Amino acid sequence: MKKFVYKFSFRLLITVFIFCFATSLSAQKRKLLWSDEFNYTGLPNSRKWSYEIGHVRNYEKQYYTRARKENARVENGCLIIEGRKEIFVNTAYDASRTNWKFTDSLAAYTSASIKTLYKKYFQYGRIEVKAKLPKGLGIWPAIWMLGKNSLTTGWPWCGEIDIMEFVGHDSTHIHGTLHYPVDTAGKLVSSGNKIQTKDPYNNFHVYAIEWTQQKIDFYFDDSLYHSFKISNATFNKRNPFRKPFYLIINLALGGSWGGTIDNKILPQQFLVDYVRVYR
Repeated sequence: MKKFVYKFSFRLLITVFIFCFATSLSAQKRKLLWSDEFNYTGLPNSRKWSYEIGHVRNYEKQYYTRARKENARVENGCLIIEGRKEIFVNTAYDASRTNWKFTDSLAAYTSASIKTLYKKYFQYGRIEVKAKLPKGLGIWPAIWMLGKNSLTTGWPWCGEIDIMEFVGHDSTHIHGTLHYPVDTAGKLVSSGNKIQTKDPYNNFHVYAIEWTQQKIDFYFDDSLYHSFKISNATFNKRNPFRKPFYLIINLALGGSWGGTIDNKILPQQFLVDYVRVYR
């Protein structure tokens, strides 16, 4: 019996060693392609980030501001995206239009959405963001990507990769999703999953995808919770996930999925420790 225990322990030790060695080699093979460590103070680095401005999508209540430290700033080693309840002028207001983005002269909430559009594009590799989420009803932080051709072909033809989405009314789940078209009319297909976790807003966590020519894997910390075979998105010999994408980090308030906003929780902060992209 003792001899069996020794053999079992030895084999277990060898197995652990091989696993750790293989993991170490895998990490060493990765080459850091691009990053923002947020080790400075002030506005987000303008060489790396641009801004979305105004009312943008999903009937969300916030007005995205540009280069406004109240909504996006770097301090104490973190990017801070802050959603606030405050009156802000909607510069796109046009009383003659019916589109919801233009019908309110004043917005009741502000926030920020930064993106690498026109700055940096990514195709394949590991995209990794360490972040701490806000909490409360109405918040909707996201780390996601759109195809480089989003402004020319439009959505969903450009493809969308949601690395992380979280909504306050579903406070125990992290969501990862892909969106893509399956016909010329733009019929949308979504492939995603969610992972359950307790109080994800209490600590920093790593949200990541590993994107190859064959598949896209979604991770919450070290847990793989969704895998997508890229060939499933091929239509008419085209595939949005075999083209460059840009990264977006935003904090939305309300909207079609965010839901009713609890004004008492505001302001809320979405903290990002770093963004790293590996080849």
